[in-house]
Amino acid sequence: MELISVQRRSELIAGARTSLKLELRDNYAADAESLAAWRRGGAAEARKLVQPYADQLAPKISAGEKVLRRVKILSEPPSEYMRHALDVAGALVDAGEDIRWLPRRLASTLLLPGNDFFILDSQLVIFNVLDGEDSRAEQQLYTAPDVVDRCQAAFDAAWELAVPHHDYR
Repeated sequence: MELISVQRRSELIAGARTSLKLELRDNYAADAESLAAWRRGGAAEARKLVQPYADQLAPKISAGEKVLRRVKILSEPPSEYMRHALDVAGALVDAGEDIRWLPRRLASTLLLPGNDFFILDSQLVIFNVLDGEDSRAEQQLYTAPDVVDRCQAAFDAAWELAVPHHDYR
């Protein structure tokens, strides 16, 4: 395991062709600006913040240069943050990211890591370790094949149960 900076994490994600992400929490402090915009003006206001990123991704995804899949596990009824995330995710889905939602009640029998993670190009895993205030505590990079395989199995199991964005209600 190697601790990496947020900048290094961003570089690795940007350089990957395939990125699989599993999110386990009902709130993320890193999205406070988007949540505040959503509170002020709803989905349209919050989407303004994510739209430039979505616009960057769309041509890469449509050209087959990028594959992005994400599972977001959420409690029901959704937290305020997750209601915001559901509204904002549409911009990313429209850009080509495949986002699915997994109600926490359906995840009870899954064996999931203790932290959110990215699997990049089936070669490495980055764990996003958060603190008790929902802020980043550290970024852990793993390249050991057994860790990658376990995370891939966890992602695949969650993906199978999760509901595509446009079908989740």
